[in-house]
Amino acid sequence: MKIPIIPTALALVGASFIVAALSGFSQRPASQSPATTEADPASNSYPLTTCVVSGEKLGSMGKPVELNYQGTEVRFCCAMCVDQFKKDPAKYLAKLKLTPNP
Repeated sequence: MKIPIIPTALALVGASFIVAALSGFSQRPASQSPATTEADPASNSYPLTTCVVSGEKLGSMGKPVELNYQGTEVRFCCAMCVDQFKKDPAKYLAKLKLTPNP
C-alpha cells in the first residue's frame, strides 16, 4: 500500500503550525523604547512636579514617563510629550533648569 506523499506532507506542515501556535510561538513580549521608562512621581530627586512640555502635574495622566536625555533626567506627563520634547530639547531643558520646585 502506497502512502500519498503530498497530502501527508501538507498534513505534517499544518500540524506543525498548529503546535507552534498553541505553544506560544506567536506571542511576542511587549517592547518598550530603551530611552523611556515609567517614573515614580513621588521621587524627591527630580526638581519638578509638572511636565516640562505641557505643564500638567506629573501623575495626572497615569505614571509619568522618564527620559534620560544626554545625562539629564526629564519627566513627562505622557508619551506624546516625549515626542514634542525631541523636536526642540533645548527649549524644554531650559525650563527644567530654570524652574524651582513648587
